[in-house]
Amino acid sequence: MRIFTVLAGAIGGAVLAVAIVLTLTAQGMMPINDRQMQNYLMAHPQLALAMIGRQQQLDDMKKQAEQSAALKKVGGKSFFDPRIAFVTGPADAKTQVVEFYDYDCPYCRASQPEVQKFYEAHKNDTRFSFIELPLDIHGPNALLAARASIAARLQPDKYMAFHFAMMSNSDPVDANAIFDIAGKVGLDLDKLRADMNRPEVANIIEQSHELAMKVGIDGTPTFIVNGQMHPGMVQDGELEQMAKSS
Repeated sequence: MRIFTVLAGAIGGAVLAVAIVLTLTAQGMMPINDRQMQNYLMAHPQLALAMIGRQQQLDDMKKQAEQSAALKKVGGKSFFDPRIAFVTGPADAKTQVVEFYDYDCPYCRASQPEVQKFYEAHKNDTRFSFIELPLDIHGPNALLAARASIAARLQPDKYMAFHFAMMSNSDPVDANAIFDIAGKVGLDLDKLRADMNRPEVANIIEQSHELAMKVGIDGTPTFIVNGQMHPGMVQDGELEQMAKSS
């Protein structure tokens, strides 16, 4: 009974019931009550699993369609606004890559080798946009790291070194780690600390969250490659594939 209730809730009781009715009807065993459907489901759990998988596919397709429509509505230029993002690379590049990230996100860190490899290979022929999206679930240190990163943009020749060093960091993200990394890559720490408290830094973080919400981004990392959204971690060669296929 409980298994039936949980699975029915997961995919919609009506949808599951219709599937069972159609199956039993095809077998000449038209069910007459809910208990028969429950018994059939208990004996054939693969039906529920298949329906759950199909429903997940439909949900994913719907979300992708909604995100694609939202991306078109917002417009690609919104992701390359220097008032929100750190933008680098030729303005007329055919390939454009956006990353929303959080320095305290393990999947963002796991993506760092692929992102850095792709960046180093294509920094002269690809337009890049790096957007801080600190998530509440990662706590105050994620926000602190985002503030430091945005402040580091005001020392632009050091920004990419700071960004990749932060993503490569295996220690907990806290003030000590942030300023230690900043010093190692050559950032002026006094300037960095002062710039972190500028009111526009908090405003940039707010705007990045608003932009993410407009296109349905609710997790990090999220990549947008040539207008196509790709949520989740990237591994060896995946950014190259995304760029070639879009």
